[in-house]
Amino acid sequence: MASSGRRFLIKTIAVDSSSSGEGAALAWSWLYIFALFLAYYILRPIREELGVAGGVRNLPWLFSGTLVAMVVANPLFAWVVRRWPREKFIEITYRFFMVNLLIFMLLLALASPQDRVWTGRAFFIWVSVFNLFVISVFWSFVVDVFNAAQARRLFGFLATGATTGGIVGSAMTSGLVDIVGQGGLLFISLILLELAVYSARRLSVISDAFHIPAEREEAHRPVGGGLLSGISNTFSSPYLLGIAGFILFYSLTSTILYFNQASIAEQQFPDRASRTAFFANINLLVNGLTLIVQIFLTGRIIAWTGLALTLCALPLMSVAGFSMLSIYPGIVVFVIFQAIRNVSNYALTRPAREILFTAVTREDRFKTKNFIDTVVYRAGDQLAAWSCAGLLAAGLSMSGIAMVAVPLSVAWLALSFWLGSAQQRWERYR
Repeated sequence: MASSGRRFLIKTIAVDSSSSGEGAALAWSWLYIFALFLAYYILRPIREELGVAGGVRNLPWLFSGTLVAMVVANPLFAWVVRRWPREKFIEITYRFFMVNLLIFMLLLALASPQDRVWTGRAFFIWVSVFNLFVISVFWSFVVDVFNAAQARRLFGFLATGATTGGIVGSAMTSGLVDIVGQGGLLFISLILLELAVYSARRLSVISDAFHIPAEREEAHRPVGGGLLSGISNTFSSPYLLGIAGFILFYSLTSTILYFNQASIAEQQFPDRASRTAFFANINLLVNGLTLIVQIFLTGRIIAWTGLALTLCALPLMSVAGFSMLSIYPGIVVFVIFQAIRNVSNYALTRPAREILFTAVTREDRFKTKNFIDTVVYRAGDQLAAWSCAGLLAAGLSMSGIAMVAVPLSVAWLALSFWLGSAQQRWERYR
């Protein structure tokens, strides 16, 4: 059985059998991201339900609160990164979020109906911060562990851990929400974060096996640098600024699609349980399709087409999808577009965009990447949320707003090709 699993890793996933520790490092990385996404996909439908419960008109304020929280949290995270080595600051970060989950369990259990609305808004903001931070930290860690060649071979399969976690989390939420309630689901997520901490610790130890002594010594030192170096480095490098632009375009278009989702859910599903199940079922559909692509196609597509064309897949899908949504608005077109876009994102774009960070310094992998993944991402949310609110107030329909996303997606497509080409040049001439 063990030999069969090893052959699968070598043939399907392209694990290097001659590299000491690579298979074990991949396995612990997979468990690490599986635990994170399982926790997040348990929390995500709860966040969506609580966000919609306050009314779609309040979503721009929730996105504003999220951006403020990100701006406050980012220098605090930079301080932790500067002071402690990676395995320690990962433990501190995740256990901080575990304490937060305990607090929300108590608040949701004890809150009156009116207080529950405000608790729900706080929870919406918290989950929006939580998911970007914990996932950004994970990818920073594995980019620090694996080199560019390993990333091309392994990151596609590694992303299956995220997808599998999403599938299991969506199914658990849909099946257990009426049995254990939202508080019980929060407790399950807390346990999963502890599993992520343990996996990160094991990965840190095992990764030493395929690094030279100088790399091992550097890996166990604090990253150092200034509290605001992530911000300054972003704006001083055209390459990093390009990555920030890529994330900004993704965030803008995602938020426009999110407003369509919230509007459809509010119109089609009158009660909280049905809305939670609807969101969970969409997640289940997306993750099932994504898993198939990730296992058998992602690594091969990146190898066959190159990084530049792989990065272009999501913007191209967005051009087509928003065009269709502007002409044929409604739940059927939305679900099809959401499924195709998210499959393209999780199976191709996310692994590919993380490869971009193999071409930057260690400080940029942790600080600049975290700034881009969190503050820049949520700034895009903020810009799109208030733009959507303003356009709706001016009388534009959701289909009209979808049309606005088409030229944004075209610009995103051009930037994606430039970024992928720049990383490929770096790898060729380094």
